[in-house]
Amino acid sequence: MTVEFGLLGTIEMRVDGRPADAGHLRQRCVLAALLVDANRVVQLDELIDRVWADRPPQRVRGTLHGYLSRLRGTLEGTADDVRIVRRSGGYVLEADVAAVDLHRFRELVGQARTAGDEAAAMLMGRALELWRGEPFAGVDTPWFCDLRQTLERERLSAELDHTDIRLRSGLHGELLPALTDRVARHPLDERVTGQFMVALYRGGRASDALACYHDLRRRLAEELGIDPGEPLQRLHQHILTADPVLTLPKPEPTPHTGAHTPVPRQLPSRPGSFTGREHQLAALSKALDSAGEPRGTVVISAIGGSGGIGKTWLALHWAHDNIDRFPDGQLYIDLRGFDPSGEPVTPAAAVRGFLDALGVDSGSVPVDVQAQIGLYRSLVEGRRMLIVLDNAADAEQAAALLPGSATCTVLVTSRRRLSGLTSAHGARMLTLDVLTDSEARELIHRHLGKGRTAAEPRAVAALLDHCAGLPLAISVVAARAAAHRDFPLALLAEDLKDESARLDALDAGDLTSSVRAAFTLSYRALTVGTAEVFRLLGMTPGPEIGLAAAGSLVARPAAAVRMALRELENAHLVRQSVPGRYRLHDLVRLYAAERAGRDQPEESRQRAMRRLTDFYLHTAYAGDRILSPMHHQSLELGLPSDGSSVESLSGQEEVLAWFRAEHDCLLAAQRLAAEQGWDTPVWQLAWVLDGFLWRQGRLHDHVTLWRTGLAAAERLGMANMRARAHRRLGHVCARAGDHDDALEHTRLALAFAEEAGDIAEQARVHDVTAWAWAKQGDDRQALTHVRHTLRLQRMAEDPLAEANALNAVGWYEARVDNYEQALAHCEQSLALHRRHAFPDGEACALDSLGYIAHSSGRHARALTYYRQAHSLFQRLGNNYEEANTLAHIGDVHHALGQHDQARQMWQEAADLYQAQHREDDAKQLRDRLRTLKT
Repeated sequence: MTVEFGLLGTIEMRVDGRPADAGHLRQRCVLAALLVDANRVVQLDELIDRVWADRPPQRVRGTLHGYLSRLRGTLEGTADDVRIVRRSGGYVLEADVAAVDLHRFRELVGQARTAGDEAAAMLMGRALELWRGEPFAGVDTPWFCDLRQTLERERLSAELDHTDIRLRSGLHGELLPALTDRVARHPLDERVTGQFMVALYRGGRASDALACYHDLRRRLAEELGIDPGEPLQRLHQHILTADPVLTLPKPEPTPHTGAHTPVPRQLPSRPGSFTGREHQLAALSKALDSAGEPRGTVVISAIGGSGGIGKTWLALHWAHDNIDRFPDGQLYIDLRGFDPSGEPVTPAAAVRGFLDALGVDSGSVPVDVQAQIGLYRSLVEGRRMLIVLDNAADAEQAAALLPGSATCTVLVTSRRRLSGLTSAHGARMLTLDVLTDSEARELIHRHLGKGRTAAEPRAVAALLDHCAGLPLAISVVAARAAAHRDFPLALLAEDLKDESARLDALDAGDLTSSVRAAFTLSYRALTVGTAEVFRLLGMTPGPEIGLAAAGSLVARPAAAVRMALRELENAHLVRQSVPGRYRLHDLVRLYAAERAGRDQPEESRQRAMRRLTDFYLHTAYAGDRILSPMHHQSLELGLPSDGSSVESLSGQEEVLAWFRAEHDCLLAAQRLAAEQGWDTPVWQLAWVLDGFLWRQGRLHDHVTLWRTGLAAAERLGMANMRARAHRRLGHVCARAGDHDDALEHTRLALAFAEEAGDIAEQARVHDVTAWAWAKQGDDRQALTHVRHTLRLQRMAEDPLAEANALNAVGWYEARVDNYEQALAHCEQSLALHRRHAFPDGEACALDSLGYIAHSSGRHARALTYYRQAHSLFQRLGNNYEEANTLAHIGDVHHALGQHDQARQMWQEAADLYQAQHREDDAKQLRDRLRTLKT
């Protein structure tokens, strides 16, 4: 079955040409919002904003999921190649874009604008026939209204292009009725008026054409206080003088001088120190090879990337390597899209240069720019030529210079992502990233010679580390080193070591060889709001940032932040490491921070950093309440700063995914808060991150977290805070094998808990002290302390805390071979945890029961308990205890003589231990595995 979607009118779906039910209007809005970005992820918040804007229903996510479920059911029943799929953070509608009238319209218009007049007229006519009325008729949310206006402008532009083509074809008589109506609807549009005047003049109505001009001139003066533009004034003068330029041209031979057509050779010289980029060079060649012979469309490759990344070098290196494939010539122009010395090259100036290179006499060049472009396309028609459009400002500038002939190949480079060339002209996007380590090393070898670099390998490694794979930075460093051949490279590496002066060190003295200047050109092209987002991103403490965190950083709504990040991504100043997470190159980050220090007031910077810290703190707190509901009974957070939000998280899996994604950023936020002297959030961040790090077994990070948190608690001076910080640090130290520190911290924790009169905290300290003794092999000391814990928890009347204490008592009773009492205490613990629906405690009790069963010879029962515990630990994301339980399961299999199963469990446990840097545990299991094999 063939499915088609209509957006250029009412929102509709047709199956095999017949209307199909896509639901009520709001459900069809959801469909349309996904179809507009077909095959691209639409984030959940953005989808809600598109459909409901500021009027969402209660339980909006549930409502949206219901609509999506019904739409999925409708689509699954009609076609296999159309489906709605959940992706990270949002949804994507996967479909052939040709099935959506909006995308088909844009594709046809793009094809028409690169074709000759006859084909263009047909293509443009087919595009305009797709319109059935007002786009998204009946929908009134701001996003749809803005998009509707954009599409109406695109439609008018296409109609005007179509009219130009038909005027050139002598169809002015047929056009007069439509132009009369269009002038009435767009009385101030000079292009519409100009077309009407040409049609009137060529129809023998020169006086009406002049009257039309005077009417527009009067309107512009009265309503806007301006005169008509130069093109319309020139047309008016042509009509007054009956200039032959307005006469329809007669077919003439190709306007060249001389006996033969010249072959242009405009490529600049081959880059001297180019290295690497093998995959990208192969991709450019593959694009040309895969087009086949004969080709139906122009092969266009759009090379994108940040300033200094090597776009032009790649284009020119490939062009010279493949020059024999373009025997009819190569055209090249620097479009100066980001030139600090002036404006970008206009299409008129660019095409005039091409016409000169193609040997057109100045007297044969048409006056009208569109006619010049048409002549250029005619001259390259059928010729095997390469056209390099370097440093394009945007897709529109490049599109005007695209040939219509499929025999031509085009390379476009730009600092912006030229998505318009992809959607409208089928361009293949090739985005350059930094050089690999081996490519960077080879580049500096080529610049300085392997003898010099081999003499100072450490200095070279430091230089490359500071350049972070940016080709321009490496070239600047090499130029400085070459200018002082007697100076050791270590001196230059020392210059680059200071981050605050690194961009100064990467300046060779002119605009083309300065990293700062390269970034400045991209920065100046940003809109004002996006420039501020860029500056603040440079100050963020983590290696990357998520969309929600960025929203708090800049105190703007998600839609506005997403738009700014998209602009930065299009300018190659940020990149998405994974969907929804944004990262700056190290040198770009330094530049952004430098601009923030210069252009952003100190108070504004401080507020932004506090908003970001509050976002991480409050979202982590909300997430940890889901992971560890017992953990926060006495932790109170104030309100987040104005403009800071809390990301909505639901369910353990989503919470764990968020913590994993934000792990480095959360630790960096704590370091930032410590540097700023914000002691309360420093201590609170340690508390809310504790549960996640405990589950993950990240011991180094965990110790660092609590050492920083303890220092803040000491400065705050409150006994209860100091007790908790010492207790948690003691627990982590015991886990990391630092037993003396563990016992010292628990001693101090107990003293502060007693000073604060906190019975529950005293119980928790005894529990940790027991664990610290057990890690040293003294289970009887441990049992003494957990019995104190049980007594105190019963006094505190906390059933879940009592359940944990019962399990601890049972565990240590089993460790001293008192299995009967151990079984009773652990079964009581399991019952309490299940009664209060606390799966963390349930998993620990099951693990203890598994140990008791195994130790008392009931191996089958032990496997049942352990497997239940393992399933829960895995579901909870508790990697630390998951590894332990896998090792225990292996022990039981070994006791049963099931060596293959034991080997599998021990190997899985050893892998987890290794990932958690638990070297001693991993070594013990590897030793047992070797023994098992022998």
